Amino acid sequence: MPESRPAIELIDATKRYGDVVALDSVSLQIQPGEFFCLLGPSGCGKTTTLNLIGGFLPLSSGELRIEGRRVNDLPPHKRNVNTVFQNYALFPHMTVAENVAFGLKMEKLGRDEIRRRVGEYLDLVGLSQYAGRSSSQLSGGQQQRVALARALAKRPAVLLLDEPLGALDLKLRHHMQLELGRIHRQVGTTFVFVTHDQEEALSMSTRIAVMSGGHVVQVGTPQEIYYRPVDRFAADFIGESNFLDGVVVREDGRCAFVLEGGERMPAPEGAQVGPATLMLRPESVAVGPLGSAPGPAIKGRVEGAAFMGNHTRVTVSTAAGALVVHRLHGSGAAALAPIGQLGEEASVWWATGESTVMARAERGATDGSDT
Repeated sequence: MPESRPAIELIDATKRYGDVVALDSVSLQIQPGEFFCLLGPSGCGKTTTLNLIGGFLPLSSGELRIEGRRVNDLPPHKRNVNTVFQNYALFPHMTVAENVAFGLKMEKLGRDEIRRRVGEYLDLVGLSQYAGRSSSQLSGGQQQRVALARALAKRPAVLLLDEPLGALDLKLRHHMQLELGRIHRQVGTTFVFVTHDQEEALSMSTRIAVMSGGHVVQVGTPQEIYYRPVDRFAADFIGESNFLDGVVVREDGRCAFVLEGGERMPAPEGAQVGPATLMLRPESVAVGPLGSAPGPAIKGRVEGAAFMGNHTRVTVSTAAGALVVHRLHGSGAAALAPIGQLGEEASVWWATGESTVMARAERGATDGSDT
């Protein structure tokens, strides 16, 4: 059986604007059928990468392959890709059906095939009943779905989505996240999605590339990115994190993490001995009255507790620094256990397997938004 080729492959791809390097020797493979997200802050290179794939920008150096074919010098319409832009780019003087049919007419498909595809993809996005309506009379969410149907109707190998949900309100954005996931599962087309919104990336993607300063920092599944970030930037950009500086040592054949305040906690096996940073997600940390921990713990003081709906956000000061704890609400014993009174000493602990040890970063070198 022949080996599957990547849907998209970037090999040492670089894009320069004069002396400014927007994308710096990036190598990346996106497999067929993936919902792949390019995630990062403004200026990280994610939109530049999307525009290079789409053919809207030329590479300064390196190579770009789509379905195994080198496309460096091919114009957008010869790359078998299509793009959904944030502003949708619909024709306001056309009906919904005419917008979806536009690209098919440019390809000179037969009238019956055009009619069949328009019906198929309007049905896919749930807009069959709006086929004869002017696109200017639709809501933002409906226009977004028309743009999606128009792009998919050409049956591209790769669909590029440039922050298509950015103009929608919060409730509609959440709904469209579910819709995009459903549509992707139905059509099986490779989706490449650009966003700076961590929730969008985590909820929809099969894999995520976290970008910073024109580089890919980490590629992995949403779970890998969230629970096992490779460095402080990736951890801090995806959700809320606690960072504790210290030193990894081996004691009696086991790894331990010595915090800057001198206290010790178990460290994950395999952690490299030496100065390091321990990363903990707030929901992985527990807090209770002093002496209530079921195992090793550090001492702290409860400084604040704020009700956030589905959890209480507790702030604890310790000798190693401040920690944020998310106490999830529910009926379990952990949810009902006392936190401790404000200003009182408390115990703070976590499961060793839910912590991540990473190389200690230079302070102030984590924003990644310099290009």
